[in-house]
Amino acid sequence: MRHFRILWIGTLFAFLAFFMSTVVQSVVAFRLTGSNSAVGFVVFAQGAAMCLLGPFGGAMADRLSKRRVIASCQLLTTVVFFGLASVMASGAIHVAWLAIGSMLMGVTFAFLGPTRQAFVVELVPDALRGNAVALSGVANNASRTVGPALAGVMLAWAASGATGAYLVMGALYAVSLLTVLALPHSPPRSNAADTHVLEDILVGLRYVRDHRRLRLLVLLFMLVIMLGFPHVTLLPGLVENALGRRAESVSLLFSLSAVAALVTSLVVARKADSASGVTIFSALGLGFGISLAMLAFAPSFEMAILAMLVLGASSGGFQALGMAVVMRATEPELAGRVMALTMMAFGGFGLVGLPVGFLGDAFGERATLAGMSAVVCVVVLWLRFALARTG
Repeated sequence: MRHFRILWIGTLFAFLAFFMSTVVQSVVAFRLTGSNSAVGFVVFAQGAAMCLLGPFGGAMADRLSKRRVIASCQLLTTVVFFGLASVMASGAIHVAWLAIGSMLMGVTFAFLGPTRQAFVVELVPDALRGNAVALSGVANNASRTVGPALAGVMLAWAASGATGAYLVMGALYAVSLLTVLALPHSPPRSNAADTHVLEDILVGLRYVRDHRRLRLLVLLFMLVIMLGFPHVTLLPGLVENALGRRAESVSLLFSLSAVAALVTSLVVARKADSASGVTIFSALGLGFGISLAMLAFAPSFEMAILAMLVLGASSGGFQALGMAVVMRATEPELAGRVMALTMMAFGGFGLVGLPVGFLGDAFGERATLAGMSAVVCVVVLWLRFALARTG
């Protein structure tokens, strides 16, 4: 299990930089324009790249050396962060530069996400597969705790600002890249040359289509992520326009939400291989939908903190347990392609972030969040009922 621990540590550093970037790019975009739509545009660029390349990322995870794919993606992301730091330092930063950087990060994440999870399946025994994938979710949520807080500190520090934040993110990804050197060689699939990558993608899609329970699990995960997670697009505007705080205060909300997410993910990781895993997964999805309504109607910043604690606990547990139950229902040789579908949910939430930003500007952040809450709750109840009928 030594190699799994090394992969987990590298994942932790990479996620730490990623969650710093969600705060930094949102605050910088909002400060440049004062518009929710600009934040949505930056998120959209990342989501578009992830959705377009996600199926290829999953196929490549099952075809190529996983170690080499991870190293290549992390090297590119390191260059992107240092490049944005240079643009920030020169004073030439513009929303277009943020969008380009976000798009390139989406490209790397389309390959990196499914490859990391498929590598987990390769490194651990089958009996521990669900637990190992859930523990990867713990790294995700641990990073959600520290990343936004560190981003807030860097943004508020006059000697650093956004330039320093991007430098730190680049350094974190460089450290993550170094951990890859300690991982074992992962040979490419022996018969990869016998099939075209598009054929591999179709095999993965047919596999999910033909397994009803797996199809419903993937659909539940994807729809909740895509329709609920774009709430992050509205947070800077909600804090400044509705709650009377500066947009930078959003880092506190992100951090406290992430603390709750970390605690929940640690608890549910033990349930990943149990018979109750799917029930808990669905309940957390419903709790996430309800928490969006709590945030929408929070009368003060303090009550928004309470709502974000509930939101973080439910969304963090949902995300960690969701990937685990999906992997438990998937054959190992198709892990990359199935995981790519779940990862595309994060690209989808980026795409939805743009119209959510427009809705926030047109109808207000509160009304938009309330609508998102209703949609998420309906989707969870519908799919939970369908899952119950699969036995």
